[in-house]
Amino acid sequence: MGADMEAQLREAIYAAVETEPYARALGMRLVELAAGYSRVEMDADPGRMNNIYKRMHGGAIYSLIDEAFETVSQTGGDIAVALNVNVSYMNAPTGGSRLIAEAREISRSKKISHFDISVTDKDGQLIAACRATAYRTGKPVSLPGEGT
Repeated sequence: MGADMEAQLREAIYAAVETEPYARALGMRLVELAAGYSRVEMDADPGRMNNIYKRMHGGAIYSLIDEAFETVSQTGGDIAVALNVNVSYMNAPTGGSRLIAEAREISRSKKISHFDISVTDKDGQLIAACRATAYRTGKPVSLPGEGT
């Protein structure tokens, strides 16, 4: 993939996240994207994201992981969908913490890609670790001007 195409692909992925209703509802921000790498951030909002034990809901943390997975898995240029996501929760973040999900592609074949995804707080404490597998459909990601 040429540099021009990579830039267009990154632009398309950034634009998709900015308009994605679920990502917007949780305040997720795609802050860095490169081939095989994604960084997504979200602030832990106790008023909207806590569970019955007054801790951040695991579903909110999973959603951040899934957003990083979704964005990194598209950087190859073709649409990829989740086959498996395995999450281990390590620590509960404190209310108001900024959470950072970093996803890295660790292997790729024509049809399957594997990723390591970590969630840390702003102080570097590990909140969750994930190994995820995506199926690469072979269908191209829509670029600006191509429609959806």
